[in-house]
Amino acid sequence: MKNKMNLTKSTKSTLITIGMVVVAYIIMMILTKAGALSSLMKGLLVPLCIYAIIAVALNLTVGILGELSLGHAGFMCIGAFSSAFFSFCFKDTMAAGPRFLIAILIGAGIAALFGLLIGIPVLRLQGDYLAIVTLAFGEIIKNVINVLYIGRDVDGFHFSMKDAMALNLQDGGQVIVNGAQGITGTPKDSNFTIGAILLVITLLIVLNLVNSRPGRAIMAIRDNRIAAESVGINITKYKLLAFSISAGLAGVAGVLYAHNLSILQAQPKNFGYNMSIMILVYVVLGGIGNIRGSVISAIILVLLPELMRELQDYRMLIYSVVLIGIMLFNWAPKARVFREKYSLKRLLSKKTAKEEK
Repeated sequence: MKNKMNLTKSTKSTLITIGMVVVAYIIMMILTKAGALSSLMKGLLVPLCIYAIIAVALNLTVGILGELSLGHAGFMCIGAFSSAFFSFCFKDTMAAGPRFLIAILIGAGIAALFGLLIGIPVLRLQGDYLAIVTLAFGEIIKNVINVLYIGRDVDGFHFSMKDAMALNLQDGGQVIVNGAQGITGTPKDSNFTIGAILLVITLLIVLNLVNSRPGRAIMAIRDNRIAAESVGINITKYKLLAFSISAGLAGVAGVLYAHNLSILQAQPKNFGYNMSIMILVYVVLGGIGNIRGSVISAIILVLLPELMRELQDYRMLIYSVVLIGIMLFNWAPKARVFREKYSLKRLLSKKTAKEEK
């Protein structure tokens, strides 16, 4: 009976989270069709989905697995460039729908593979090794792409790490990856509907994993590694599972990002260390281990700077104050007591109890 109640509780929580995303999507679509959204807000719809997805992905590593990663922008970068490369090569020979679906699978698969390759040597260790390695990985990936040149002609693909002239392309050949200038001309296949669908799929994957037997094993490792190992849980196996899925989902966010731009470049502002820290801020402010909170905090923190652009010099000051306020509300002991005391669930239970009397 207890297991049934637990299953029902987790299922309800999942449905509430998915329902919130669906309702938000419907409201935004209604406002868009009614012409009530500004061009700025319309341009933010896809980025909201992108950062919500990558925040959920990082929370799987930080909150559920209990390991600190500072390189999820690097996994996002891999997903972005690998999928953009595929879409550019097949934009004239394949329909948009199947092409974008394959691009998503490629971006997620290659990012997950890199997550697996990094995790195999590092996740066997304890401490902050993963944070250091992923931080270095993100910077390496960004810098390698900035010196990478790939072209295509009748003889096939040509690679160089010097300049575009070193590719020696024949007449009619074209440069696909042009070093620091990135990839120009990727099909803009991303839209708000696809972003919302991918966000729902991401939430289903993560929440189902958390509530499954492997998810309970992952959280047992997070809570007490020695105790988990003593009951026969394969520590390395479950750590690699969680980290690879997290990296793959970050790759999905990268696919959305790449197909929302006409020019894709590996710049510090979009794939650098600061972006990894910003994603970590989404997770911390939303609540470590709180998947729903990651989505909400990502949406709020992406919207705030853009909505306050008219304030100019004061907008970042207000943004910082809001960050501090959210942090205190989430983590201060007195605020947590207040939140629990006046939570909607508690108030509803009190109302039900009075009605029963």
